[in-house]
Amino acid sequence: MKQNLASIIRALVLLAGVVLLAACYSKPKVIPTGELPLPADSIVVEETIDSAELRRKQDSLAFVAQHHYHENFNFVVKADSMQLIRQQPEEFLSRMPTDTFVVRHHDRLVVADIRIIPTDLDDSVWVQVARDQYSFGWAHESELLRAVDPDDPISQFISTFSNSHLLVFLVVISLIAFAYLVRRIRRQNAKIVHFNDIDSVYPTLLALTVAAAASLYASIQMFAPQVWQHFYFHPTLNPFSVSPLLTIFLVSVWAMLILAIACLDVVRTQLPFGEAVLYLSGLVAVCAFNYIVFSLSTLLYIGYLLLAAYFFFAIRAYLRASHCTFLCGNCGKPLHQKGRCPHCGAVNE
Repeated sequence: MKQNLASIIRALVLLAGVVLLAACYSKPKVIPTGELPLPADSIVVEETIDSAELRRKQDSLAFVAQHHYHENFNFVVKADSMQLIRQQPEEFLSRMPTDTFVVRHHDRLVVADIRIIPTDLDDSVWVQVARDQYSFGWAHESELLRAVDPDDPISQFISTFSNSHLLVFLVVISLIAFAYLVRRIRRQNAKIVHFNDIDSVYPTLLALTVAAAASLYASIQMFAPQVWQHFYFHPTLNPFSVSPLLTIFLVSVWAMLILAIACLDVVRTQLPFGEAVLYLSGLVAVCAFNYIVFSLSTLLYIGYLLLAAYFFFAIRAYLRASHCTFLCGNCGKPLHQKGRCPHCGAVNE
């Protein structure tokens, strides 16, 4: 009896499973002759729902392609504060009473909804963001993007160095530092890249790479702003996962890092500590000067001529500089000429 009951229970469970699977996958219904067809309005409603869903997905993909962010995208507030509207955008546009709340600097926000309102002449794109599960608010896209950065350190770094106030500050500081260092180095007859350089090609290559990367950075912003905008919202340090233009830029960034390490090693071996610090300070000032000059001048379309002239000057200065052809017989340090070694004092004949 118990076995029969168990068999019946298993059969019922199996039957229920078959019914559920059949409910999940249903073939189109064939209407036999003489049977009344399904109501026409139900077919129209189903087709309307499918077409509406398809249109919504297409609009969403088009929005992401143009604006580069989507629902569930993460931002961090870079402004001191920003107000968000709790009510729906239509209520705000209808001048109904609305309530706002404030998000602060460094608050993290996530995109909860995006709505296009063509009747809003100021900005038709409204974005709903959430600070936490209890704080949801709406803002115009233009207002939101001015106050936030993508929640990624690379994006925040790009935003910081694109700040016009910071660029002006860097211009002034770099010019002062460069003029001071050049004056001091020439008084002490110390080493400085391009003018009284050490016996190494790495500092010259670093300065040229910074200049070329700055010009390329400005060129991408001018001629391919959508490419740079997409990179800003979805940054990466992998040069092989982006477009060819960004691949060249990222390769130059990695080249700067490698050349900087090579410069540190070469300067450490060729100069005493005090002179090495002074030389590296001058090299940093030259690189900062190159970044500012070539990134700004390229935006004015004269940067390409300046870049060509700078390459000619830097390569010519390096080739004309006297390079070490001797080694000290006592300490092994490189020498420009025979005589007393400046490192150990030994006389080399």
